[in-house]
Amino acid sequence: MRLYLLWTDILVWILVAAIMFGGWRLLRSPLAKETWYRIFYAKTAMASSIVLLFYLGFALLDSIHFKQVEPAKGGSIVSVLDMAMSHQRSVSERTYSAPFASHEYVMSVISDPKSGKPVQRYLPLKHVQDGNILEESIIGIGVGLLLAIGLVMLHIRWRGGHAWRSYARDVWFGKSSLPWRTAYAVFTILTLLVVWMYVMSFSCHVLGTDKVGGDVLYAALKSIRTGVLIGTLTTLITLPLAVLLGVAAGYFRGWVDDLIQYLYTTLSSIPGVLLIAAGVLMMQVVMDSHPEWFASTIERSDLRLLFLVVILGVTSWTGLCRMLRAETLRIAKMDYVVAAKAFGVSRWRIMLRHIVPNLMHIILISIVLDFSGLVLAEAVLSYVGVGVDPTMYSWGNMINQARLEMAREPMVWWSLTASFVFMFLLVLAANLLSDRVQQVLDPRRAA
Repeated sequence: MRLYLLWTDILVWILVAAIMFGGWRLLRSPLAKETWYRIFYAKTAMASSIVLLFYLGFALLDSIHFKQVEPAKGGSIVSVLDMAMSHQRSVSERTYSAPFASHEYVMSVISDPKSGKPVQRYLPLKHVQDGNILEESIIGIGVGLLLAIGLVMLHIRWRGGHAWRSYARDVWFGKSSLPWRTAYAVFTILTLLVVWMYVMSFSCHVLGTDKVGGDVLYAALKSIRTGVLIGTLTTLITLPLAVLLGVAAGYFRGWVDDLIQYLYTTLSSIPGVLLIAAGVLMMQVVMDSHPEWFASTIERSDLRLLFLVVILGVTSWTGLCRMLRAETLRIAKMDYVVAAKAFGVSRWRIMLRHIVPNLMHIILISIVLDFSGLVLAEAVLSYVGVGVDPTMYSWGNMINQARLEMAREPMVWWSLTASFVFMFLLVLAANLLSDRVQQVLDPRRAA
């Protein structure tokens, strides 16, 4: 087994490295540090950030892939999350089963062993162990509680230093500078839930199984990576285009402004779904024409995900570009910009040193606001058939497959519910955090 990074894995870790470097640079500036601390003074922002960190953690675990070189494994590619959930990944039931069920959800016709006549029975599940759900739940909750308390105490010890006992008392009574009590409470709840579901997954299907007998919990966890990647990696394409063209249009004006306005006005006039569908279909034709590019299904689906990210980035930069152009027109008339021009400072240096830093609040607000929209866009695109590859785990594919299940009798509700809850929590946390970021960073709202 050797490390094998897909294209999206490389981009994810580059983005993580860039965020860590930006955070390190941020901590060196007392003013910037205090500004970001103001964001987390609100309990909702702190709680939302903990939820987003859990989602990010699952996405990163699913972004470290290994290739199994043993002949018996067939050279398959698995992630760290796949290995952790191997007890559910490598097995499947025959068909639907409800959450925590021990038998299939629908009756099957079998031959009665006594009379030999065909009868209808609920067949037992093949990969569910007999056990006491209450006892296993207590074990899972106990392990999760111990793990959460241990990690919380380590963080308190690290932040409090030698005076960690008094710091712990301040946190307990809500007197700390940041609402760490809220953060620790949310962290403990999420840790209990994750550990409990993981322990229970060894003996039953916590969220049931789908039509082909696959575990719904495993599918929902695997879908986290797809949603997070589309929400974050698209900004790598959107930001350079929007910042470069928006600042250039507002600063140079003239024919440059006219050309860029014509470009984003034309793109905005085309329905987004049609433009994305055209790009995806052209990309699909190219991939079908070159099957030799892919050694496995996961590489093919990963490349399609990468192309979808690029297409979404190319088609979603116009709104931010328009805002940056308008703000650049205003900043270009400020006294310090006029003075820089009078001293002979080059145009590109003025844009980099005087204009772009004053646009950062708009850029950051747009990033956090667009994240939830991109996550929802993936679900919509997959639902209409122009999203990620059908073989890739995503909430959109789960919803697309569950739409027919809701119309059958008896109704299969857990696949749609699981995808909805996972996506709802991610989008809700992102929206709550974005509201706080906008409130703090937007000078007009802060005033």
